[in-house]
Amino acid sequence: MKTDLTDTTSSKINKALVLGRRAIGTPAVGMVLTLVIVTDEENAYDALKAANEASREHPSRTLVVIKRVSRSPRDRSKARLDAEVRLGADASTGETVVLRLYGEVVDHAQSVVLPLLLPDAPVVVWWPVNAPTDPANDPLGALAQRRVTDTYAAEQPIQELTARADAYTPGDTDLSWTRITPWRSMLAAALDQVVCEVTSAVVEGEEFNPSVELLAMWLAGRLEVPVRRSKSTGPGLTSVRLETNAGPIVLDRPDGSLATLSIQGQPDRAVALKRRETAELIAEELRRLDPDDTYATALKFGLDRLAEEAATTAPEPVAEAVEAAEAAEETPAEPAPAAAKRTKKAPAKKAAAT
Repeated sequence: MKTDLTDTTSSKINKALVLGRRAIGTPAVGMVLTLVIVTDEENAYDALKAANEASREHPSRTLVVIKRVSRSPRDRSKARLDAEVRLGADASTGETVVLRLYGEVVDHAQSVVLPLLLPDAPVVVWWPVNAPTDPANDPLGALAQRRVTDTYAAEQPIQELTARADAYTPGDTDLSWTRITPWRSMLAAALDQVVCEVTSAVVEGEEFNPSVELLAMWLAGRLEVPVRRSKSTGPGLTSVRLETNAGPIVLDRPDGSLATLSIQGQPDRAVALKRRETAELIAEELRRLDPDDTYATALKFGLDRLAEEAATTAPEPVAEAVEAAEAAEETPAEPAPAAAKRTKKAPAKKAAAT
């Protein structure tokens, strides 16, 4: 059931919701939360489709806030609110209200959304694109217990992670972090199977993918070892290699679907590690509405610190080799037979150092 309201108000929208529920025979409100989606017209369809699929697991009232750009000064000075109320089969298992804001009301979206929130129910705000730098201080973000962004959709995803860390507030999360949940679970399970000490790690993935950096920072923080980031053609994350004193542990996914887990001394195992759709990511985030402390710790680890610790993976013999080269330049040239003898002994000395 769809109801179109032009140049309307929040009270009229609430009235349309009540009348719609009565018309389809479901007067009781069985929603568990309010999901507010802040997006533009271009991305509204995909975001709403993902929210409707997630509502099968989490019945919710979905409010889609679309801020329309007025073309003329006259239109910008005139405030208008259009709404589309969807109930029943058109809204999956919940309720959907698409709000289109014009003119001055664009700057006061919270005053439109506030009367439409479910009473005594948690609020989640999701920005599929164009998320604010500080979600908690955004007028709409201030209404929510959880604030979901997606740095993968940002113009500069990696730099956006630093801004997210600086402005982090308990309740913030990001879909780039949600995407690596299966990877974190698989790596943790692999380490439980082997008694070993991890010495270093390499995370490989496509360029400009913040999930790669987040996974690297999580590993560096939890294992307290240097973690290096390596680029690949993708898709997404492609490989994680853990160097241990019992041999390497490698989780490799070259095709974005099926991964191979390799552990020293054990047969290789095929692991289902498919790239998930946005609906699955949103459904996962709606399962818990308390602050994600693990995400906060990984995010605040910092890209600069990650790069500094990765630089320490260079072996110390490199520095010794530089000193030896400098000393050789200062030492007078030796006779040819003596140099030949030293050259023959060099491989044995190098093998012992290794």
